[in-house]
Amino acid sequence: MVEQERQRRLAEPSLHACVQAVKQFQQQRFARTYADLLASPRYAAAARFFLEELYGPGDFSGRDAQFARVVPALVRLFPEQVVQTVLHLAELHALSEQLDGEMADVLGASPLSSLRYVQAWQTVGKPERRQQQIDLTLAVGASLDHLTRKPLLRQALRMMRGPAAAAGLAELQRFLEQGFDTFKAMRGASDFLGTVRQREQDLAAALFAAAVPPGTDCLPSDGRLGQLP
Repeated sequence: MVEQERQRRLAEPSLHACVQAVKQFQQQRFARTYADLLASPRYAAAARFFLEELYGPGDFSGRDAQFARVVPALVRLFPEQVVQTVLHLAELHALSEQLDGEMADVLGASPLSSLRYVQAWQTVGKPERRQQQIDLTLAVGASLDHLTRKPLLRQALRMMRGPAAAAGLAELQRFLEQGFDTFKAMRGASDFLGTVRQREQDLAAALFAAAVPPGTDCLPSDGRLGQLP
């Protein structure tokens, strides 16, 4: 699914540019929503990890290609505890790419603004998929947090660098090691993940509920929408 979406964007440069604009907008929104966590000595690294690895506009084509063969390779190469983490990541990334593509289809070539973003969000709709996106984001975080409770797993991950590189899974290896170290340093992720859940659900509800009359050029007066860029 992700590869088909990528090929569709490559065939339409304007669509690709619009998807990138959506991703950049969403990354900026995340930075505004979690400015306090990004400034927190305890939570800054985890917030930055989410910002760059789950919300960023970066090129994840290498990681996408690895997802295509992820299950057999993981079962063969990685410790059992790691498999579920990567499956959550693969599912989240596939869903996010699909939703971003649908948002871009609605937006077209028009400049992206907060108002246009709200309108596109409502046109794409499907609250259950947005909730699934939130749930999967939290599942990735919870899985990484769970891995940090396995005393020997960090050493096992380090030993997997060579085999993972040989199997073409270097990007996944990097993600896992960085995620493990980031969540280990946080010393418990419950409060962090609870904050993310609450704020993401509140914003999603505000975006779906926003009343945007035809012809208007102003956002509704809902304070929750003030975090949009």
